[in-house]
Amino acid sequence: MEEQTIMQQTDDRNAEIDRKLRQFFDGRIVRKDLTKKIKEGANVPVYVLEFLLGQYCSSDDPEVVSEGVETVKRILADNYVRPDEAQKILSMLRQRGSHTVIDKITVGLNMKKDTYEAEFSNLGIKNVPISEEYPAKFDRLLCGGIWCIVGLEYEFIEEDKNASPIHIRRLTPIQMPHVDINELKEGRRQFTEDEWLSVMLRSCGYEPDTLSEREKWLLLTRMIPLVENNFNLCELGPRSTGKSHIYKEERCHRAAERIYHCV
Repeated sequence: MEEQTIMQQTDDRNAEIDRKLRQFFDGRIVRKDLTKKIKEGANVPVYVLEFLLGQYCSSDDPEVVSEGVETVKRILADNYVRPDEAQKILSMLRQRGSHTVIDKITVGLNMKKDTYEAEFSNLGIKNVPISEEYPAKFDRLLCGGIWCIVGLEYEFIEEDKNASPIHIRRLTPIQMPHVDINELKEGRRQFTEDEWLSVMLRSCGYEPDTLSEREKWLLLTRMIPLVENNFNLCELGPRSTGKSHIYKEERCHRAAERIYHCV
């Protein structure tokens, strides 16, 4: 009886966290079970899936979620560019005159022309003119590129054969180009410390209900280098427990000078 009471309290607490997340972070939360379900049949980056699922499946209604999953599958089938199908997509763009693609976009400045140009990773095209408003608004386009949903148009002009016939009509970043820290702080205020602790752990793929208080804080400690400058972290543990993997994944984003990982 006592065990059932504890389980009910846990379910109620999790339901309250879910309610707050939908209210204060709508469009930014993802059901990981749906990610796994679609990922098994689609060769796409996880964050592309999660962006689309956050847009179309942010609901408790099973019918809405089911419809959203089908919408995501259709978008991926129609718009995600696979490298081996690049020429097929380009041919379709030429025939239709317009098409929407999901691809990784990198932008560079052509100083000879004083214009910005985009390169599409999977589509395999470059030197595509892009309005300067996009790199100005999403500066990560200039720093290694980000995945985007891009509306393209095709128009070949006989009098100007040197110009690219492909033009960008609309660009929407999939990876978050920047974080509104004030919005994040405002949302955080709506959660208790224990609730926010659970949110952070779940965002990392852990289930906080199965962890002790000490285990929760030890797992969160691994994220300190992401927010604290000059923090030296030493991890001790046996082989194949994720030490090197965590280091490699964090090194592009961490603020720390160094992370030691030891066996």
